[in-house]
Amino acid sequence: MTVLDARTLNRATLARQLLLERAGLPVLDAVAHLCGLQAQEPQEPFLGLWSRLRAFDPAELSDLLTGRQVVRTHLMRRTVHLVTSDDAVAWRARHDGMLRRRVLGVYRRELDGVDPGELAAAGREVLADGDPRSMPELARAVVDRWPAAGPRPLGEMLVAALLPTVQLPPRGLWRTKAGVRYALISSWLGRDIDPPAPDGSDPVGQALVRRYLTAYGPAASADLRAWCGLAGLPGAVSAVRGELVAFRDERGRELLDLPDAPRPDPDTPAPVRFLPAFDNAILGYHDRSRIIDDDHRPLSVAGERVVLVDGRVAATWTVETDTVLVTPLRRFSRTDRTSVAEEGRAMASFLSGDGSDRVRIEASPV
Repeated sequence: MTVLDARTLNRATLARQLLLERAGLPVLDAVAHLCGLQAQEPQEPFLGLWSRLRAFDPAELSDLLTGRQVVRTHLMRRTVHLVTSDDAVAWRARHDGMLRRRVLGVYRRELDGVDPGELAAAGREVLADGDPRSMPELARAVVDRWPAAGPRPLGEMLVAALLPTVQLPPRGLWRTKAGVRYALISSWLGRDIDPPAPDGSDPVGQALVRRYLTAYGPAASADLRAWCGLAGLPGAVSAVRGELVAFRDERGRELLDLPDAPRPDPDTPAPVRFLPAFDNAILGYHDRSRIIDDDHRPLSVAGERVVLVDGRVAATWTVETDTVLVTPLRRFSRTDRTSVAEEGRAMASFLSGDGSDRVRIEASPV
């Protein structure tokens, strides 16, 4: 079985994630291709798409949100994701059990004795009028029935697990700050989520395997599980295995992939890319060593924005007074600094609406 080294996997990841060269895809198609973008920080998907698409106009993504073609919803790993409306409808039921388990993992003691069916029915009754509500408003409306649980656990169980909800605009619009208001998917989109297959098969799980490999492969089953949070996908993997090719990584893990998916030459040049917090390209794997050193892995869950140099995490970045500030994690060559500064100026211009192209690169660590 062919062994793929870390650099080969890195270039495959960059190609699948639209980071090897910017794509000319429509914004909706890019969101679908990426299987959504993590979005608990509302502005981050705009940065992720800017780094992936040619001539990205943030107004297009805002229009997709207000036009109900993309939605913000709790999905993979119980985190807020920006996904296409079609994917939210198709995938939500497949994530139900995982969402409930993860909320209970935090609030098991508080929710002991609360019947999920009764809580869900109470929440639906509150939202039946079609008016959006914040999580505290929804929780306060039902807490009298379960006072011992408290509003926060009840609210999180309702909006993140029991009820298929979306976070409504203006939350998530470009350069807009707004609180979170929830509505049922059925109310916002005018259609219910797809029910599980009645025959016990798992077509949604199988589709998730294919879609994941399209955007993240080659990858191990553990990587797939880390991305979506679903433990029950071995059957789906087995069902589609005949469509796939297999490799091994340098640690001996089996990696699966679609046969015709891009696996570029490992010597393919990789341009500098500025990634947002919680980016797919890093969080989409259990073994993230293909793109980030193990010593820097905590950055990927701490919400740090990172810079890729030669395809790997080499710096963090932030914005201070219209200036993009880059903090290297390793020594930069002169060429590295020039390339990072050029991309940083472009990012500064994007963020400021062409009002500033200032970038400052801190000294490299000794």
